[in-house]
Amino acid sequence: MEIRQLRAFLAVADELHFGRAAAKLHIAQSPLSQMIRALEKELGAELFVRTTRSVQLSAAGQALLGPTRIIDAQTEIARTVTRAAAAGESGVVRIGFGGASGYVALSALTRQMAERHPGIQLDLRPQTYSGEVVELLDDGAIDMGIVALPVSSKLSTATVRTESLIVALPASHRLAEREQISVADLADELFVAYPSAHGSKVRDAAFTVCAAAGFVPRIAREAPDPYSLLALVGVGIGVAVVVAATTHITVDGVVYRPIADDTTQLRIALAWRADRMSPAMGRVVEELSY
Repeated sequence: MEIRQLRAFLAVADELHFGRAAAKLHIAQSPLSQMIRALEKELGAELFVRTTRSVQLSAAGQALLGPTRIIDAQTEIARTVTRAAAAGESGVVRIGFGGASGYVALSALTRQMAERHPGIQLDLRPQTYSGEVVELLDDGAIDMGIVALPVSSKLSTATVRTESLIVALPASHRLAEREQISVADLADELFVAYPSAHGSKVRDAAFTVCAAAGFVPRIAREAPDPYSLLALVGVGIGVAVVVAATTHITVDGVVYRPIADDTTQLRIALAWRADRMSPAMGRVVEELSY
């Protein structure tokens, strides 16, 4: 049983006239009659009662009519969905991200995609930091991911933010009254940081600026995401070197201060494998230019 046979059956059932049905299908009447006869032979039943003056549905034809309309509707849905996916107007894009920069960048991107491409779903995977993103892209476990540059040349990237480093302090901290803080002032402090195993470039940058100031930060606790990290800062577990995007997150008991003696800039980008680019991913990349 073929789709074209079922559509031929529907055309005749709707018109109850082979000539008009053939015109509707833009074919000659003879091929239409052949398709109907082939379908009847396969089903083992006559679908139409034919006379020299009229064509009517048989009992078997009446029984077939409902299921055939369902099949036709489902076929049209399949055609529409397939065309939308090929055009990049539907599909799922899996995006790994971690840290405040990822939250801020993807918050805006998600709103844009919902407004302009509602058929594309962004499957966001939080607590996925730069090092993990690169591995997951290689494995095909995600389609795109937020990273701090530079990354491997085999990845395509689009910069979404440029970040400076700041310090998050408990509001009651002795340094909280200062307008800006020198990294050296933090030498005796306990720190809260992102986990070392996640490949966080923010953690790496924090260690780098501390090393330049002549000390290695003592890590009191690690946190898997910016909200947990700031909660630990707020209750006085330690201080944290974070990116400026973190100021978008308000947590009771936490204040932010710029670093006076550091000019470190982190370029934050969305990365993907060009050899695995899908039409839906292409729409995401297009939105980054707005």
